[in-house]
Amino acid sequence: MRAALLIARKDLRQRLRDRSAIVIGLIAPLLIAALMSFAFKGTETFHYSLGVVNDDHGAVATQLVKSLNSKASRTVLSVVNLPSSSVARADVHDGHVAAALVIPAGFSTSLTKEHPESLATVTSVNHQVEGNVTRSIAASFIAQINADRLSVETALATGAPVSSLRALSAQAAILHIPLQSVERPIGADQLTAISYYSPAMAIFFLLFTISFASRSFFVDRTQGMIERMRAAPVRPAEILAGKALSVLVYGALSLATVGVITSVAFGANWGTPVAAVLLGLALVISVVCLTALVIGVARTQRQAEGFSSILIFGLALLGGNFIMISSSPPLMRTLALFTPNGEAMRGFTDLATIGGGLATVVRPIEVILVVSALTGGVAIALARRAVS
Repeated sequence: MRAALLIARKDLRQRLRDRSAIVIGLIAPLLIAALMSFAFKGTETFHYSLGVVNDDHGAVATQLVKSLNSKASRTVLSVVNLPSSSVARADVHDGHVAAALVIPAGFSTSLTKEHPESLATVTSVNHQVEGNVTRSIAASFIAQINADRLSVETALATGAPVSSLRALSAQAAILHIPLQSVERPIGADQLTAISYYSPAMAIFFLLFTISFASRSFFVDRTQGMIERMRAAPVRPAEILAGKALSVLVYGALSLATVGVITSVAFGANWGTPVAAVLLGLALVISVVCLTALVIGVARTQRQAEGFSSILIFGLALLGGNFIMISSSPPLMRTLALFTPNGEAMRGFTDLATIGGGLATVVRPIEVILVVSALTGGVAIALARRAVS
C-alpha cells in the first residue's frame, strides 16, 4: 500500500505542475458553465410581445382583447395594439413583436352566421414558440365560441323560442368549457441553466482525466519508469492502485471544487451535499475504471490518446453534457441511461428539481457502480498485462 501511495503522490505532483491539468480540471468547466448560463439566461421564464389588430371592435372582439390584457395573460405576454394587418406583418418581420393576432372586421356579428369570419395569426420562423402560443390562444378562444354557439343551437333545437336568441347568447357568453387544462405545482423546482450546465461541464472536463492518466502511464513506460518500479520490486497491482488513486483524488477534487464555486458564485443547485458527494464519487470511480480500460486496450501513447478522445466525446454526446437530454430524441434519452455521465446528469437534475436526499440518487449510483464493475473487471485483466 505504501508503494501505491507513493505512485499516486508522484502522479498528482506531476499533474499539478502541468498547467493544462489545472485549466481542464478547474478553469475550463467554470468558464464554460458561466458562459452557458449567460447564454441561456432568461429561458427559464417566458414572456413575449403580441401585436393585436382589432378591426372589429364588436362585443366578442372586445372580450378577446380584454382577456389578453388580463392579469393572468400579462405574465406570459404584453399586448401591443397595431393599426392594421399590414403593420402587423411588418412588425413581426422586423422583430418589433414576436407574433400578432388579427381580428377581422365583422367578426363579432358573423358568429351568428353559418360561416363566420376567422381569426388570423401572424408568426415568424425566428419566434416559433411565441407563434405556437399565439395559435394556441386563438384556438382556445375559438373552441369556447364554438361551445357557446353549440349550446345556443341546442337550446333552439329543443324548443326554445327564436325570440329568446339574444338572451340565450348572453347566457352562453358567461359559460366556460367544463374540461380545462390547469397548471398545478407538483413540488418540483424549475431547472435553471446554471444548475444543469455546472455539473454537465464539470463532468465533461472530468472525463478528460482519462486522457491525462492514460497518457501519463505510457509516458512512464516509455521512459522506463514502469520497469524501475517493477525492479524495486513493486507488484503490478500496486502500480495500478497508485495510478487509480491519483485519478480518484484528482477527479474528486476537480468535481468538488467546481461544485462549491458554482454554488456559491453562480447560485447553481447541486442538491443536498451528502447525495451530491456520493453521486460524484460514484462517477469518479467510473472514470478510474474507464482510464484503466484505455490503458489495457491501448498499446502506445498515440493509441491511448485516440481511444480517450473517442470515449470522452462519445460519452459526452450520449450523456447530455452539451445539450439538455430532455430535448433530445427518445433514442438518445434511452442511450444516456447506459452511460455513467448520463446517469450522473439524471441524478444531479433530480436533486436540483425534486430535491430529496440519498433516496433520489440511489438508482443512478447503482447503475454507475454496475457499469464501473463491468468495465473495471475487463480493465484489470488487460491493464495487468500492460504493466507486466
